[in-house]
Amino acid sequence: MPKSVAFRVDLLGTSFSLTVEGEPAYLQAVYERYRVSLENTRRSTGIEDPLKLAILTGIVLTDDIEKIRTRSKTDEAALEAIQTEERLLDLIEKIDKALPQTERRERLDN
Repeated sequence: MPKSVAFRVDLLGTSFSLTVEGEPAYLQAVYERYRVSLENTRRSTGIEDPLKLAILTGIVLTDDIEKIRTRSKTDEAALEAIQTEERLLDLIEKIDKALPQTERRERLDN
């Protein structure tokens, strides 16, 4: 069970502490990722207003999450298609082995 830790946030001219559950190293990594994302948004848009910057960064990060989810679903569908194809090829091979020799020849000729 994650332990509760005090965590200090100092972003966009606002500072506060909160108590959260989680590993301090993980929380620090998430905080740092958001801080870098804020800076990237600031540089790419020129926005300086803290509220607008926070909102826009949140939208950008949410977009990233949705792209990852979509890609994950696409990857799962592709994997499922490959597995289905492999099962069908295996089934065809078993059917071919089960058919008498003459039926196999007739099937190959058609």
